Amino acid sequence: MSRRTLIRNGLVITASDEIHADVLIEDGRIAALAATGTPAAEAFNAETVIDATGKHVIPGGVDGHTHMEMPFGGTYAADTFETGTRAAAWGGTTTIVDFAIQSVGGTLREGLDAWHQKAEGNCAVDYGFHMIVSDVNQETLKEMDLLVEEGVTSFKQFMAYPGVFYSDDGQILRAMQRAAENGGLIMMHAENGIAIDVLVEQALARGETDPRYHGEVRKALLEAEATHRAIKLAQVAGAPLYVVHVSAQEAVAELTRARDEGLNVFGETCPQYLFLSTDNLAEPDFEGAKYVCSTPLRPREHQAALWRGLRTNDLQVVSTDHCPFCFSGQKELGRGDFSKIPNGMPGVENRMDLLHQAVVDGHISRRRWIEIACATPARMFGMYPKKGTIAPGADADVVIYDPHAEQVISAETHHMDVDYSAYEGKRITGRVETVLSRGVPVITEREYTGHAGHGVYTPRSTCQYLN
Repeated sequence: MSRRTLIRNGLVITASDEIHADVLIEDGRIAALAATGTPAAEAFNAETVIDATGKHVIPGGVDGHTHMEMPFGGTYAADTFETGTRAAAWGGTTTIVDFAIQSVGGTLREGLDAWHQKAEGNCAVDYGFHMIVSDVNQETLKEMDLLVEEGVTSFKQFMAYPGVFYSDDGQILRAMQRAAENGGLIMMHAENGIAIDVLVEQALARGETDPRYHGEVRKALLEAEATHRAIKLAQVAGAPLYVVHVSAQEAVAELTRARDEGLNVFGETCPQYLFLSTDNLAEPDFEGAKYVCSTPLRPREHQAALWRGLRTNDLQVVSTDHCPFCFSGQKELGRGDFSKIPNGMPGVENRMDLLHQAVVDGHISRRRWIEIACATPARMFGMYPKKGTIAPGADADVVIYDPHAEQVISAETHHMDVDYSAYEGKRITGRVETVLSRGVPVITEREYTGHAGHGVYTPRSTCQYLN
């Protein structure tokens, strides 16, 4: 027996269209759309009918950058795949792409298998993996080809964190050359980690130990320099490049210049850079530690360049880099030494709402909201049109969104397994009401009706923006 659900009377918003339409879902996929009130729509019948009058009907969000259960600085990210994907669902995100980590001295396969083990059977929504390449050698390069064939098509490298994830320019070039051959996409954490370590050492020697110095030593110019260098290495290798968590106007300028030259260079930013600033890092009584992430928060004046980059498509994606550490017992590891504060912030539950607030505030259009949060990440990481849109044949990952409801973001009401909110007390307009993942309700009128194990692993094709 096929199962049918009908969503009636809503405004369907995709990256390309806004239409008052009824959406018919059958066996976990979008079966058909028809303009509300037309004979075709009237002919739809289903066992379950959801009335979306006055609501937006949007694709489930695709968060292309999360770190569930990630080891960092002697501790682990606070969200498991179970708690993190449940929180994602509450926030209207129905697919995450997390990062499997190759340990130095280990193989890519060992890292990928370890992350499959963490995630399998535990996720409330669908998930895929990128691969962090920490140790470039001949064996690793061969493994990259095998991973692309089986649906892990993007590889992250770090110009930061010497001694942990850091790759030098030669290692980066070799991986980029391999990606140019096998169709993979290199994702880059672009900060000059060698220079930053010198500045960290000098700051601590001067007794500058508070969280705000985290932002001062990780200079915007060192993000811009690394971004420029990554672009040039990719150009030499003939490879595409995706720069993660862009935070500084100088880095945006490097991406803009490269794109103006016709290079396959892409950029992502995150809500924390759009809504928060070094003012938060400077909060007294060590409260600033809550906002320590890398790249760091920047002075408020950088925000205009990020919003402009999103409007002009010099930045294409907003992800969260969700990597939460509790203030109590985790962030506190860095009391007296900012360099020991675990780097990362919670956000997987807040992204869709914050970007809707950006629509309300006039920064972006409604369709651009869906583009940067759903459609483009799905295309960038080889999942479109299965994910990221509402169209016949697509997975029925659908959010009923109330654009008029008001809410106050707070750790008291969020579902991420972390003891603070980066947006505590922020009033926003717009709220997720109901979420379907492959046609199955995981949030039903603000009640969690999903379960661990519903979410399935999603192999990906290569980046759909490349010829």
